[in-house]
Amino acid sequence: MPAISTASLPDIVFMLLFFFMVSTSMRDTTMMVSTKLPEASEVAKLKKKSLVSYIYVGPPTREHQRLFGTEPRIQLNDSFKTLVDIRDFISSERDAMNESDRPLLTTSLKIDEETRMRIVTDIKQELRKASALKISYAARQVDRH
Repeated sequence: MPAISTASLPDIVFMLLFFFMVSTSMRDTTMMVSTKLPEASEVAKLKKKSLVSYIYVGPPTREHQRLFGTEPRIQLNDSFKTLVDIRDFISSERDAMNESDRPLLTTSLKIDEETRMRIVTDIKQELRKASALKISYAARQVDRH
């Protein structure tokens, strides 16, 4: 009985490896808050996601509730922060961008629908102080059919 040729096996393995490297997207942020986005009838997608910085607000996830309680918290990148940290966050996000893209920075607020408006207003005031005036609100689209 002749031996099975394995000469093409490395080619197949590298082709699969390349496919998964190209098609897989890595998650940037570990979610520490749970957010059920509010509903909206008119939703538009953001065009260039590399120009978007995210601020998450909501109650901590179950594994974080023992340490941080159940009140809504602000998450910037992978940690809980306070309102005064928002200006530093925006500054570091701008510094990480190309100089030509800095005016196009959009701050997306992903806020749980049960969060009180007071927190949202305070965040918007801090963004205004940081001159981050392009804000988008994340929402889930409602099918009205």
